[in-house]
Amino acid sequence: MSAAEPIVVTKRIYEPAAADDGFRVLVDRLWPRGVSHERAALDLWLKEVAPSAELRVWYDHRDERFAEFTRRYLAELDVNPALEQLRELVAEHPKTTLLYGAKSPLNEASVLAELLAKPAGWSPSSRATSMSCTSVVPSPISRIFESR
Repeated sequence: MSAAEPIVVTKRIYEPAAADDGFRVLVDRLWPRGVSHERAALDLWLKEVAPSAELRVWYDHRDERFAEFTRRYLAELDVNPALEQLRELVAEHPKTTLLYGAKSPLNEASVLAELLAKPAGWSPSSRATSMSCTSVVPSPISRIFESR
């Protein structure tokens, strides 16, 4: 990894903010319960990049639905201009932390981190494989990306 490559990590918003979090972006559509704006220490709440309300309700954080959730979410992201906004933000910062409220690490933040590890021109409907940033997220969804 070269020093110029941005790093994208995910973190549960209920964990304390840390100095090494870099640029902190909440990627949930709904504000997490019990978290004050001060405690969240956000740089940005980009709820527009979150899954649609319909997809979020369907998924219901059931891990057995994650593969299908990922496919559907990638289809939404393919036509979502907020994804390009997030890509630009990631490119502007050495490290970006995508924050989420879910208990499970199988959520939209992990899908976004994997997607942001793809090259700048890559879209969910393309099949490019080179990296433009380094995702420090365990990748349970890599096979879904590779099958697209």
